[in-house]
Amino acid sequence: MRTRTLGHRLREGRWSEAGRVYLLTAVTDGRCPVFSDWRLGRLLVHEMRGAHEQGLVSSLAWVVMPDHVHWLIELRECTLGELMCRVKSRSSLTISLARQGQGRLWQKGYHDRALRTEDNLKHAARYVVANPLRAGLVERLGDYPLWDAIWL
Repeated sequence: MRTRTLGHRLREGRWSEAGRVYLLTAVTDGRCPVFSDWRLGRLLVHEMRGAHEQGLVSSLAWVVMPDHVHWLIELRECTLGELMCRVKSRSSLTISLARQGQGRLWQKGYHDRALRTEDNLKHAARYVVANPLRAGLVERLGDYPLWDAIWL
């Protein structure tokens, strides 16, 4: 049974600013642990890296958890909506092919938090990459296959 999400409410009052750092979070449909299969997670990472390589964002840190992704980025050449639409739709296509069409991948919407210049970016990055430790998925960060940060 699909639970009703409030993803449409996440768009209200959203503002995108080039050069601003954002912490983005997207959740799989029904919190299904799709990315427990790290190979499917690598397909998502490929799309995130593509956005970085094309200059849409500068990726600072990310972690792909079994049922969600956290991505710390500096926005460059697009809006948050365009970025997330691109990454979610492209990853949905490639992952759907790999899963042989096993249904919808993402919940509607995403969460974003703009970081002010006084915020400690390294602290935010540590928060992002430490998710597998806090969730009890691994005992050492190096044992988790789906994360990266420019500082580490």
